[in-house]
Amino acid sequence: MSSEAAGDRRNGLLSELSTESRRYMASYALFNQAVADHLKLHPTDLQCLNLLSLEEGPVTTGRIARLTGLTTGSATRLVDRLERAGYVVRERDAVDRRRVLVATVPERIEEFGRMWAKLSGGWYALFEELEDDELALLIGHMRRTVEFTAVQIARIRGGELDSPEAEGGV
Repeated sequence: MSSEAAGDRRNGLLSELSTESRRYMASYALFNQAVADHLKLHPTDLQCLNLLSLEEGPVTTGRIARLTGLTTGSATRLVDRLERAGYVVRERDAVDRRRVLVATVPERIEEFGRMWAKLSGGWYALFEELEDDELALLIGHMRRTVEFTAVQIARIRGGELDSPEAEGGV
């Protein structure tokens, strides 16, 4: 294959990847909304609950703000909603009684886990036919995407998209 043909093929693949990435992100956002609706939660609250279930132990509202990218005021309102829904409780830090920690309610997190287990069987079936190196490629891609997304979120929140030099991006 000539270098020109290889370049054309690569450009075509990159274009297709861009299109499929947008479809993937939209389908995930719609899936997230459906799960949130099912649990009677806001999609952001659902994602926060997802992140909290990965944390080791109770966290501060400040930590929740950092995990979600919300302001501390918005994170406090999110915790209020999760508390009303029975997914978290506020408790005093045993070491520093002035500090308030947000802890997940184990029974509710177990319910949350059971719901994900019901949904995940189909996800695992998608990957059963893949070789280990293909799975490792997907894991690496997902990790790079999470890191890249964090940078893009910071750019958006920092107003970089409004500047003339924002064209090329990171």
